[in-house]
Amino acid sequence: MILSVSRRTDIPACYADWFMNRVRDGFVYVRNPMYAEKVSKVAITKDVIDCIVFWTKNPCPLIPYLNELDGYNYYFQFTLTGYGKDVEPALGTEKEQIQQTFLELSDMVGKNRVIWRYDPIFLSETYSMEFHINTFTKLANSLRGYTERVVISFIDLYGSTVYNTKELSLRAPSEEEMHLIARSMAKIAEDNGMQIEACAEKTDLTGDGVRAGHCIDKEYIENLIGYRLTGTKDKSQREACGCMESVDIGKYDTCPNGCKYCYANNTKSAIQANIQNYTPDSKFLCDIEKSSDMVAERDMRSLKRKNNP
Repeated sequence: MILSVSRRTDIPACYADWFMNRVRDGFVYVRNPMYAEKVSKVAITKDVIDCIVFWTKNPCPLIPYLNELDGYNYYFQFTLTGYGKDVEPALGTEKEQIQQTFLELSDMVGKNRVIWRYDPIFLSETYSMEFHINTFTKLANSLRGYTERVVISFIDLYGSTVYNTKELSLRAPSEEEMHLIARSMAKIAEDNGMQIEACAEKTDLTGDGVRAGHCIDKEYIENLIGYRLTGTKDKSQREACGCMESVDIGKYDTCPNGCKYCYANNTKSAIQANIQNYTPDSKFLCDIEKSSDMVAERDMRSLKRKNNP
């Protein structure tokens, strides 16, 4: 099985100690976000986990633990943008340090295991098309030789995102602007030895040099781990998403990074309430066990094909 760590929160940046305690114990409890009383006990041992996908804006807290992950296959989806503290409050003043972490991580685990994400792209008076092209150019130049792939996407304005970004007066790019941005970034990526992909975009950007990508990419993972998998498309994701099936162990409304565009956080009060329940030794992330919980063991098994060529 593919383990997603996590689309819902930044576990490497904020909860690395908790994650490693779960690895040592070999399982984690995950509450169903739609049915709160339903809890899955998820095995995360090496015999059932084919690959771990880490999603993060700053993996630095996890790096000291990487030696303990020997025997696991994994890669990083590493978001690095040019937004300031008005958009990414916890990251705005640390961008140079985080950029250096990208280079160090690539040296440690290999450039094929660190994917750069420049997303989500939105437009405003402060963050114009020119800003994005210039910032993307600077970052691509600095990351040259340290990654093989860059992923872009354009902002989706969900209800909570609209509310949390209202002070920024931002907007989603028009289709014409998307094509212009994609075309420019494709050339910059090519010049820096990177393959560029778009994440879950309904607009076809292949004519601009940007292919449709999959963050949990079956072919990419097979090449990384050295064997073929039986997994299929993840039906729980939106239609435009091409990711293969995975199990996510994160929890919504727990990320203290505070990025205004984040779809996984609703309100500051919800985040604060959940964080108060955080203990590194808990089976849950930012949660407590309740007497009404119905715990069931999730069927976790390797997706390795029999008779792999």
